[in-house]
Amino acid sequence: MLRQLCVLSFLFCVVTLSLVAQDSRHFTFHYAFTIKNLPAGERVRIWIPEAHSDAYQEVKIVSTRGDLPLKKTSESKYGNQIFYAEAGSAQPELHFDIEYAVIRHERVTLGSAGLVIPVSLSSTEKQQDLQPDSLVPVTGLPADLAAKVTQGKTQSLDKARAIYDYVVTTMRYDKTGTGWGRGDVLYACDAKKGNCTDFHSLFIAMARSQGIPARFEIGFPLPSDKHSAEIAGYHCWSDFYIDGKGWIPVDISEAWKHPEKRDYFFGSHDVNRMQFSMGRDLRLSPPQDGKPLNYFVYPYVEVDGREFPNVSFAFSFADSGAAVAMK
Repeated sequence: MLRQLCVLSFLFCVVTLSLVAQDSRHFTFHYAFTIKNLPAGERVRIWIPEAHSDAYQEVKIVSTRGDLPLKKTSESKYGNQIFYAEAGSAQPELHFDIEYAVIRHERVTLGSAGLVIPVSLSSTEKQQDLQPDSLVPVTGLPADLAAKVTQGKTQSLDKARAIYDYVVTTMRYDKTGTGWGRGDVLYACDAKKGNCTDFHSLFIAMARSQGIPARFEIGFPLPSDKHSAEIAGYHCWSDFYIDGKGWIPVDISEAWKHPEKRDYFFGSHDVNRMQFSMGRDLRLSPPQDGKPLNYFVYPYVEVDGREFPNVSFAFSFADSGAAVAMK
C-alpha cells in the first residue's frame, strides 16, 4: 500500500530532507472534543482519526485521555489509523483529549532543492487513485475542462501545472452561502468558489480525467505568525503522481491566498500543517452503520446506529523550543 511504502522510506527521507536544508517545525497538538447531550440507554460508537508518522511528519502520542477506553484500528483502503471507542450506554457527556508531539518537515519536490521519494505504483494502486469518488467525477464537465486547459501538452507534469493554474485563477476562496466545503466538483465548476476541499477536489477530478493519479489529504493548518493558538478547522491539500518521479504535492487554496507563492505551492508543502488522514468515501473499522465518510478529520459518532452531530471541538497547538525525541 502507498502508506506502507512511505513509512518504509521514512528514516531515509528524514535524513535526506535535513541534508538539503529543508525547514521543519516542532510543536504539540491537542485533539480534544466533547460529545454532548447523549441519550440514556443507547449504544454509542466513536471513531477518531489518529495522526501518523511518514516521510514529512514525525508523530509521537504523548497522552490519550478519555471517558471511554480507546482501541486502535485502521481502515483498509488507505491505511488510515483510527482510535475507536464504544459503550452500550454512556453518561450524558463524553470528553476525549489526545496530545501529540510533532516534527513537521517542509516538502519540496521540484527545482534545484527538490526531493521526490522514489515510489513505483502497482497497477492496482494507480487505478485506485484514478477512480472517481462520489463527489469527484472524472468524466463530464471536469474532464472537458481538463482537456481544454491541457490541449497541446504531452507531459503529465505540464498537464498537472496547467490544471493547477486553471484552478488557482478560476476559483475564489469564499465560504459564504451554502454548498462549499463538501468537495463537490460539480458545485465548484458552477460556483467557482469554495474552500480548500473544493479547490483540491476540482484539481483531483481534472487530473484523474487526464490519467494522472491524484489523492486527497487532510489535517489541520498551523498559523505561520503565531507560536500557539486554537485551531478553528481543518485544512486539506493534494498530491499527484508522475511515473519516474513519484508523488508531487500541491496546495492550491494556499496559492490563492498567497499569490507570491503560486510557484512554490506547485511541488511543495510548507511546515505549517499536520496531516491526519487520506482519501474520500471512507468505510471505517469497525464499519460504521452510516454511509461512507466524505472525509475523515473530525471525530465521527453514532448513537443507536445513526450519526450523532452534537460534538464540540477544542483543537490547539503550541510550538516547541526544540525537537522532541521520537520513539
